[in-house]
Amino acid sequence: MRRYVAKRVAQAVLVLLSAYTVSFVLLSALPGDAVTNRVQNPEANISPEGARLLLEYYGLDRPLWEQYLHGLAGVVRGDFGYSLTTAQPVQGLLASALPATLQLTSLALVFGLVIAAVVAIAVNYAPWGWLRDLTGSVPALFASVPTFVAGILTLQLVSFRLGLIPSVDDGSFRALLAPALTLALVIAAPLSQVFASSIRSTRRQPFVHVLHAKGAGEGFIFRKDVLRNSSLPVLTLLGLAFGELVAGSVVTESVYARKGIGQLVVGAVNTQDLPTVQGVVLLSTFAYVVINLVVDLAYPYVDPRILVDGRTQRVTRVRRRPRPARAVVVPEPARRRLPSEVAMP
Repeated sequence: MRRYVAKRVAQAVLVLLSAYTVSFVLLSALPGDAVTNRVQNPEANISPEGARLLLEYYGLDRPLWEQYLHGLAGVVRGDFGYSLTTAQPVQGLLASALPATLQLTSLALVFGLVIAAVVAIAVNYAPWGWLRDLTGSVPALFASVPTFVAGILTLQLVSFRLGLIPSVDDGSFRALLAPALTLALVIAAPLSQVFASSIRSTRRQPFVHVLHAKGAGEGFIFRKDVLRNSSLPVLTLLGLAFGELVAGSVVTESVYARKGIGQLVVGAVNTQDLPTVQGVVLLSTFAYVVINLVVDLAYPYVDPRILVDGRTQRVTRVRRRPRPARAVVVPEPARRRLPSEVAMP
């Protein structure tokens, strides 16, 4: 188990290092320099002394490899630099915007799991064929509707027509329901499709037929065996779906005018605030890696057949030394005696 955990943690660290390297290379390859442009902008009202300190802080007067190592050391310490727009620490901006996004994504994840479970169970266990066909088309419908379209339609219906939620974020739980439901549709489509397919394939396994032959009902078989054996593909996809939640939160927070990571990255891109953009990228990557690490560590507990040492299970055959062949004495068949050899009385 220790080797399995160490291998997964090493992979997570490698992904984080790769994400920082890619973001640094891409931001460095952009034409111009955001910090220099900000310093030279007369509307910024930055003094020459402040401009010199700003350039020295980001190491723009050093070679590129020194800038890379300087920035990497700052990220390890939790220092993402300062925003070029507000002159505030980027880690402070992320800390203030993160709670709202966590509330949105957490509730959206719960809604998405509930919707996916209901659709998958209805596809496989609905008593009517027309209902199974209808629910089977729901994942394709969810996947074909863009996030911003679903958000606008939901906002128009439940806010302006029905008046069930406020049109802007007022900090209440009621204002969180519509954006969470909109974001839940992003992950409900693939989760429901994979879960329904996994349940269908599990119900065809021989052990399910054996349980049916013993008199077990569908509900008992689903709770005891089918659910656990069908959850591993869903668990795998759940870690990947977190990236869609982070990407969808940018659009959802913009549609519903919610403060969060989405609004922060939109404003940073519009103002070319590259330190803030890089901070958001690294934070999203860190959260994505942690979620997938938790999923990887949960595999052995969901399916004990997975070898926890991370190696492929192999069947080892023990070669035995051949024993020397024994001489088998086959008795000669009894010879039939001729009549002439039979002693006469």
